[in-house]
Amino acid sequence: MEDDMRLVKLCVALMFGLGLAACAAPETATRNTPLDTQMLKPAAVSLDVQAVRVSVPQSLKVSEANRYYPGGDIVWREDAPGDRHAQVKQILETAFMRGIDSLPKGAVPVVLDVELSRFHALSEKARYTIGGVHAIQFTYVLRDATTGAALTAPRFVKADFRALGGQAAIDAERQGITQKVRITEHLAKVIHQELGAESGYRAQALGLMGAINQL
Repeated sequence: MEDDMRLVKLCVALMFGLGLAACAAPETATRNTPLDTQMLKPAAVSLDVQAVRVSVPQSLKVSEANRYYPGGDIVWREDAPGDRHAQVKQILETAFMRGIDSLPKGAVPVVLDVELSRFHALSEKARYTIGGVHAIQFTYVLRDATTGAALTAPRFVKADFRALGGQAAIDAERQGITQKVRITEHLAKVIHQELGAESGYRAQALGLMGAINQL
């Protein structure tokens, strides 16, 4: 109860602090801006992604707290209790391979190196009440498949998107649409756009709830 009251107070403070700034922000504020030092734009090159290597650093803190906002770097509940780092790594690998398989096969052999920095699915409490945001963020580099040399500068991707809650979450689960299903499909689309679209992936504007997930 005390943790929930703190969350309410935090929301109120953020509302006053942010005001209407999020609504008035220009479109460019919701984009992942390519680094000026990037050596190539993935979409401009005919890529043959031969492997995906996902790193989930052990330094990322796992939270098992059943609160609206559990904190930590990794919040994941749909698999049985166990190694959460390994579980979310498997989700990312599956999603990225699916997204890459949907791209035309090119001529330049590369390896996709990914390092996760945040993976927030919903706690049980949030899942079956207010919902929230799946906050999933990572940095990737494309490397030459033979030499291992970096072909791009590290690129940060904020792949956050809205999570279902309450009755909508229950209805989705009855159809087999779990958090894992939605997250996997979303990340597959994200990496498809990053490697295949001229502008890359554009981060979604998620308002106050999105701001809270950056704390």
